[in-house]
Amino acid sequence: MDKETMLEEIEHLRKRMMEVANEKGFSSVESVQISQRLDTLLNEIQHKS
Repeated sequence: MDKETMLEEIEHLRKRMMEVANEKGFSSVESVQISQRLDTLLNEIQHKS
């Protein structure tokens, strides 16, 4: 995945995480899963920089 695609995915996941957190709570399984995926992408992009 190239850097631009990763940045787009990060933005998408941030928005989705906030939507899910508002609907189901920050500690819901879905919120946590999205957060973990977001963390992984942020770590990957940091290592590529």
